[in-house]
Amino acid sequence: MTTEILQFNEQIRGRTLKLAINIHDVLGLKKIPVITRPAVNQIIRSSASVAANYRAATRSRSDAEFFSKICVVVEECDETQFWLDYLARTGVVTDIETKEIQQEADELVRLFTSIKKK
Repeated sequence: MTTEILQFNEQIRGRTLKLAINIHDVLGLKKIPVITRPAVNQIIRSSASVAANYRAATRSRSDAEFFSKICVVVEECDETQFWLDYLARTGVVTDIETKEIQQEADELVRLFTSIKKK
């Protein structure tokens, strides 16, 4: 792999991990009603899965394995967007609290979708 690809992978690894941590931090400050805990658990899982599966994709042994992992990354990132929207609409978080997280998740979905198409 070229140095540019390695640097790109490191940058995106950092961004995906930061997304998961930011979601964890925002929700960790909240008093979460019992009825909403499953949704919070899901967004924690999906956002961490984005980071973990991207990391796995960058270590793939074949193009097919890379493609498979990137498809999972797109799905998990899209799911993270869904849970952000759900939690905002149910009043657990505000759009202001999650604006940057939502923007980052949107950028990452577009980025990973683009990578998947190539």
